[in-house]
Amino acid sequence: MNNLLDMARLQAGVVTLNRQWNALEEVAGSALRLLSKALEGRTVETRLPADLPLLRVDAVLLERVFANLVENAIKYSPPGSGIAIAAHVEATESGEQVKVSVSDHGRGFPPAMAQHAFEKFTRGDNESSTPGVGLGLAICRAIVEAHQGRIWIAPQEAGPGATVCFTLPVEVQPALPEE
Repeated sequence: MNNLLDMARLQAGVVTLNRQWNALEEVAGSALRLLSKALEGRTVETRLPADLPLLRVDAVLLERVFANLVENAIKYSPPGSGIAIAAHVEATESGEQVKVSVSDHGRGFPPAMAQHAFEKFTRGDNESSTPGVGLGLAICRAIVEAHQGRIWIAPQEAGPGATVCFTLPVEVQPALPEE
């Protein structure tokens, strides 16, 4: 029900971003703490360099992106398998961005689904015992796009699994007052 309400708010444009300067490591860590019970028996490898820039984001909404992506990794990968969260800065024509990836060792996305995975009510298994109504990735897309980023399914480089990537723009940080 919360996903339906969030999706309706995001689509209606009634969500005002509370953009503050945040460390990506703290936002991801907060999402992992929320999912600590569901993550029992799994390892989560985080590769978030200490020199990542602060990002001007709505931490609550970005935490939701991480939580949704990690929940999907839990749902669609074998019990006990690992999950990886990584990020790095990339230079683009329009400036720098942080690219984030969340990977698992599940069966991955069917090739035909890659283009439709972020649409509302799209599920990996239409008829399955896996809980959900297919809004998690649609909510992730709405949140990432509200932050002027983009989100996509990356091709797997080796072995089974799924990787979802998203980008967030790096803005010029204000100068800190000298002490």
